[in-house]
Amino acid sequence: MTTHSTLAPVFTGLRIGLHALLLGLAVFVMVRAYVVASPMAMWVLIAGLAFVAVYLLGAFAARGASGAGAGAGAGAGAGGAMQKRGFALAWITLLTLIWAVLVWLSPEGAYLVFPLFFLYLHILPEVGGVAAILVSTAFAICALGLHLGFELGGVIGPLIGACVALLIGFTYRALRREADERERLVAELLHTRAALAATEREQGALAERARLAREIHDTVAQGLSSIQMLLRAAEPDAVEPGAGYLRLARETAADSLADTRQIIRELTPTRLDDGLAAALGRLGEDQTARTAIPVTVRAEDLELPMDVQTALLRIAQGALSNAIRHAAASNIDIELTGLDRAVLLVIRDDGKGFDATQAVAVSHEAGSFGLQAMQERVRQLDGTLTIVSNEGGGTEIRAQLPLIEADEGAA
Repeated sequence: MTTHSTLAPVFTGLRIGLHALLLGLAVFVMVRAYVVASPMAMWVLIAGLAFVAVYLLGAFAARGASGAGAGAGAGAGAGGAMQKRGFALAWITLLTLIWAVLVWLSPEGAYLVFPLFFLYLHILPEVGGVAAILVSTAFAICALGLHLGFELGGVIGPLIGACVALLIGFTYRALRREADERERLVAELLHTRAALAATEREQGALAERARLAREIHDTVAQGLSSIQMLLRAAEPDAVEPGAGYLRLARETAADSLADTRQIIRELTPTRLDDGLAAALGRLGEDQTARTAIPVTVRAEDLELPMDVQTALLRIAQGALSNAIRHAAASNIDIELTGLDRAVLLVIRDDGKGFDATQAVAVSHEAGSFGLQAMQERVRQLDGTLTIVSNEGGGTEIRAQLPLIEADEGAA
């Protein structure tokens, strides 16, 4: 996923401006030598062309390296960075030497020190860049003094140029760091949004599968079970050949009921293949291994409807996530107990606790709907959710769901 900084046009404009300034000054120095009929005009032209050629060579090499580096692997990253650093140091050193020769041949060559300041700040480390600017400024002042005599303008000009270059260079670095940080945050935000969207799609699919399983269980499976019971009850009073047809119809209903139950099993969460107690045990083991926070699970092996198992597993997952992320708990207990026509799930932690009376409102304002989702799951199954918590006293979440007794032979 590629992100583009809003400051990219600014950086592009600065680079183009630097290229234009350096090339324009180089052309001016060479043309000026011929205009004033300098005896060193030919040498100035040669040095100027060499300066421009070396500069363009380095600029194109840096552009090609940045393009190739975008697709480089991690293993070649360190070696490539060292090679680019070595090339850049050699390039700026050669460029400085040619500039020094140009300044020695023509005083106008001192003008090129200003774009060189920015190259020093860009290529060299912060201290090295400042040192290079100071040395090149002193050299330019001395060269101008030898050519034109030491005057106030020949000293103040390079000094002012150095100060302006330092100010612009440090501002550029600050903008560059801010742009990099912004790109990192944007990339992280996009990654988080994509992960959240994937999670929401997965949760939506799981919820829809659970709903379909519940609907099939409560309609088709129950109907087939009732048909099977009625046919079994009618068989003793039937006479042949009617008894054979009843027996065949009952066996067909039994086969269809088995197929329906298989469909329900395939639609329900994989974690519940071997029951809610085992799923809670695996959940506790996974969280303990991942977070190093002890999660103790005590769960009775109960025969529960699939919608109840799914709801309790999701409630346990949400409560466990809240305890780990927000409560700063050091121990967490999960208990599953069967009651008279009901099942009780309790999640306790010894964390910092919170004001339970405002839990849902605060959770909603903060953008977290964990407790609200638990309440909705419990409400859909006509159950009750109780939250007991005090600041500094830990938290206990109790989810109690009623169980409707099924007739014998029900799915």
